[in-house]
Amino acid sequence: QLQLVESGGGWAQPGGSLRLACTASGFSIDRYAVGWFRQVPGKGLAGLACITSSGAATDYALPVTGRFTISRDNAKNTVYLQMNNLGPEDTSIYYCAADKTFCPHTGDLEEYDYYGQGTQVTVSS
Repeated sequence: QLQLVESGGGWAQPGGSLRLACTASGFSIDRYAVGWFRQVPGKGLAGLACITSSGAATDYALPVTGRFTISRDNAKNTVYLQMNNLGPEDTSIYYCAADKTFCPHTGDLEEYDYYGQGTQVTVSS
């Protein structure tokens, strides 16, 4: 089955860190740009970061710039999102999406070739 699976979500204290993983199953992720998104209450999905297929270029949304880092290990068929200095506002469901043409950073997940089912991140004291 061709799919993306997110993992690494959970609970963190304010100021803490989590690392999310987006692993491809049934296909090679090295041909795809990958982006991370999260749900924003009342506003839908927000793009957070994306990385090109080679990893040569990345892009970040302002709310996470300097705190989140996207990276990839194509040998492991996985893209990561390192999240540091987390705050309660980062509590959300996080999704990844992969696309051969675009670096996923806007719109709906259905616009892209593949997307996962999400992983919950909760930040609280």
